[in-house]
Amino acid sequence: MTEVLKGFRDFITKGNLIETAVALVMALATTALVKAMIDSLITPIIGAIFGETDFSSLTFSINGSEFLYGAFISALITFVATGAAVYFFIVAPYQRYQERKGVAAEDKDCPHCLSSIPLNAQRCAFCTQPV
Repeated sequence: MTEVLKGFRDFITKGNLIETAVALVMALATTALVKAMIDSLITPIIGAIFGETDFSSLTFSINGSEFLYGAFISALITFVATGAAVYFFIVAPYQRYQERKGVAAEDKDCPHCLSSIPLNAQRCAFCTQPV
């Protein structure tokens, strides 16, 4: 029984599991933040421009089949707004931080086979062509 508990303790205290749990919690918090931003800022702006804040009620019918294109438009707006928020508030600032920190790209693409090789490499490890 102690072997099982020791194995479980080792599994729980591994760095990868802890890091994954922290990343999941942060992702959930970020999702809540982005959703709040979309609901309270982006949607009213779209409503002010187009005169309607909820597109989910937009439909049309063909031969008795009802197409709910408004739900798709709402999902598309949420997707684009989420992507933009992640890019402008997380990715772009992180890239600027890395540039200021002096972290340069450590790899380059081989012009012959387009594999990623070290920046100072003189010959590609994949296609063996000089670079």
